[in-house]
Amino acid sequence: EVQLVESGGGSVQPGGSLTLSCEAPGSTSRPYYLTWFRRREAVESSAVGRRPEDDPEAVAGLDVVGEASYRSDLQDRFTISKDDDKNTVFLRMNNLKPEDSGMYLCAATLERPRAWWLWADFGFEGRGTQVTV
Repeated sequence: EVQLVESGGGSVQPGGSLTLSCEAPGSTSRPYYLTWFRRREAVESSAVGRRPEDDPEAVAGLDVVGEASYRSDLQDRFTISKDDDKNTVFLRMNNLKPEDSGMYLCAATLERPRAWWLWADFGFEGRGTQVTV
């Protein structure tokens, strides 16, 4: 079982910076992969279940040995890192733009995902932290 708790969001002026944290308190398993996702718009629940077009977009991911992956248009501004002693993954965001606004979620999987950005492969997620630019 993996429990994830995000923090660090808030309101910031364009050009500003934020560092988000994703902690795993009380988790009984170590994730193989953890990715930060963001959802720019609220999604209404669908009576028929999950719709792929409603999935949040991946921002950056980190595997168990620390190899990072980034969305190509964000890699110059965003940095993902981790502190294993604190069981925490960070997302440093610099030069923030209004289009970076959204709910940032961290998600984890205990197995190698088909792709670091594929939401459907992540079985654990936090409630998110809101970023407003």
